[in-house]
Order: sequence, then C-alpha cells, then structure tokens
Amino acid sequence: MYRRRDTPRERLVAEITTDLRRYAVDAQQVGHAFANLHGLNPTDLNALIAVMDAELRGDPITPGRLGEHLNLSSGSITALIDRLERAGHIRRDRDTADRRKVLLHYADQGAALAMEFFRPLGARTDTVMDRFSDDELHVVHRFMVEMSESVRAHRDMVRAARPEQSRRPTG
Repeated sequence: MYRRRDTPRERLVAEITTDLRRYAVDAQQVGHAFANLHGLNPTDLNALIAVMDAELRGDPITPGRLGEHLNLSSGSITALIDRLERAGHIRRDRDTADRRKVLLHYADQGAALAMEFFRPLGARTDTVMDRFSDDELHVVHRFMVEMSESVRAHRDMVRAARPEQSRRPTG
C-alpha cells in the first residue's frame, strides 16, 4: 500500500490524498467539539448538517429522507428528531403545499449556537478562499464535488455489502 512515488504526479496525488484525509479528520474533530459542547452525539450532528444542507439547497428535508440519508429506521429517526426538537436545534413544519408532509428546519436557537461556534472558522475559510482566483476556486469546487461523490458511492457500496449493519439504532 505504501510504495515509493516515482513521478511528480504520483507524489502530488499522494500528498493530496494525505491532505484530504487530514482535512476530514480535522473537520470531524471540530464537528465533535461542537457536538460535545451542546450535548449532541455524532448522529445528531450528522442530522443537523443534513437539515442545514437541505435548507441551503432550498429543499427542506423530510423525516423519511433524513432517515434514508442517515441509514436509520423510522423509529430511530423519530427519536432523533424528537430529541433535536426538544433541545431547540430543529423544528417540524407542515408543508404548505401538502399538509400531510412534514419538513424539518433548523430552529433559530440551534442556528444561533452553530453561528456562534463556527463564525471564527468561517472567517478563516474566507481568508483562505480570498487567496485563490475565481478560476482556481471553480477547479477546487469541481474537485471537491467529485471527491464527495466518490466517497458517497463508496459509503453506499459498503452499506449494501453489510445489510445486517446497515440500519442501526442511534443513541
């Protein structure tokens, strides 16, 4: 697995792979720090991120889609949503177009906590991005989208290969 890298491209690819791994671990540690500070477990944090991402896309997530995203049973997702709602992190709203449908939204209290915690990281991120041209940022964006798709495809393959572990209750 750890062989000598002979060409400049092989060395660069190895460095980028190492950088991605370090970034993933560091980002996960920041997320866990936020979760620990607010009494959240890793699944709670992943749920909040999914709710936030869906809202940013302008397509609020339903409990069913959240359960699919997190690979949780309907009972587990209901308990998770109840817990996050009681803690003031999310809220449930009825869809105005289809009153039978429930949509999940980031609650004001939860958004304020996240904003306070992540604001310094956002400022650091802005500083880094300011060092890159628009063209460079487009390349970075394309790279990140494709790497994320690759990781999700691998995650889904692993889930499919281990059906007995695919739907675990959350704590």
